Amino acid sequence: MQESLAPPRTYARDSVEFARVLSFNDGLFAIAMTLLIVSIAVPTISDTNSVSELADALNDLSANFISFFISFAVIGRYWLAHHQFVSRLKAMDQPFISLNLVYLAFVAFLPFPTALLGEYFENPLSVAIYAVNVGIVSGMEVVLFRHAYRRQLLSQQPTADVYRYGVVASLSPVAFFALSIPFAWISTTLAVAIWFLVIPFGIYYANRAPAGAHQLLGS
Repeated sequence: MQESLAPPRTYARDSVEFARVLSFNDGLFAIAMTLLIVSIAVPTISDTNSVSELADALNDLSANFISFFISFAVIGRYWLAHHQFVSRLKAMDQPFISLNLVYLAFVAFLPFPTALLGEYFENPLSVAIYAVNVGIVSGMEVVLFRHAYRRQLLSQQPTADVYRYGVVASLSPVAFFALSIPFAWISTTLAVAIWFLVIPFGIYYANRAPAGAHQLLGS
């Protein structure tokens, strides 16, 4: 009796399995971004012709709108970074695909803390839950990059300096979101403001990238 051959554990870029992972990635990101707005319901008012009543109802949803645009930008940034990262892979192995599923799980979870933040913006726990979720996603970026680097899944292997640069760049959001958590108990607005410090730090750090980092990492 002929034994069945075990499926390959590494999938080249031109394989069907590689393409299926890419399609799954894009589909999940698209659904997660769509669900952000689904959680914001159209307000109900007693007098449908009253401009002031509708304006007041929309004003009550201002925190929901703010959390939507923050999360849309966050998920959009992660999709772009993940897209650039995957474009530099020459292959995937099964452990990478499993780690990628963990990463996507926390991306898919983001609409919930987004809705929580919009509904309870002044509650420090909602800010903390959101910060932890985003921090885990950024941390999983490092895990994926480290795995691809160690298993030589990248089309061009980065130097040690470029690798360290990529790790720090991906970990920086973790640091800022973690820093915001204790500040949330002082002021939730201040905690959210700390999240935006990722942007100037990213610009500052990108200007100090080692040679070849931008070409290899797309940063």
